[in-house]
Amino acid sequence: MRKKEDKYDFRAVGLAIKEARMKRGLTREQVGTMIEIDPRYLTNIENKGQHPSTQVLYDLVSLLHVSIDEFFLPTDNLIKSTRRLQVEKYMDSFTDKELSLMEATSKRYQ
Repeated sequence: MRKKEDKYDFRAVGLAIKEARMKRGLTREQVGTMIEIDPRYLTNIENKGQHPSTQVLYDLVSLLHVSIDEFFLPTDNLIKSTRRLQVEKYMDSFTDKELSLMEATSKRYQ
């Protein structure tokens, strides 16, 4: 069993999980039911940076579409941020007209 103290500050990941949950309009109770954890455990992950088990972390990031690369890999190796992945997920349901509007908007800001 590992006795070494954890040095990674998990609060940023917890905050990303919280933001993604709130954007989806889900309560901690709903997420807890979906992935079979106590809502208080989720509160501690989101607000106090408690280290979740690997399985709980996997369940949370899969359910909420949170990319954790940006938290564990150096920034120069980062391919897509959590925000970018979330926007892409929203765009999956766009109509062609909505995609054209998004394309025109993004070209304006380049």
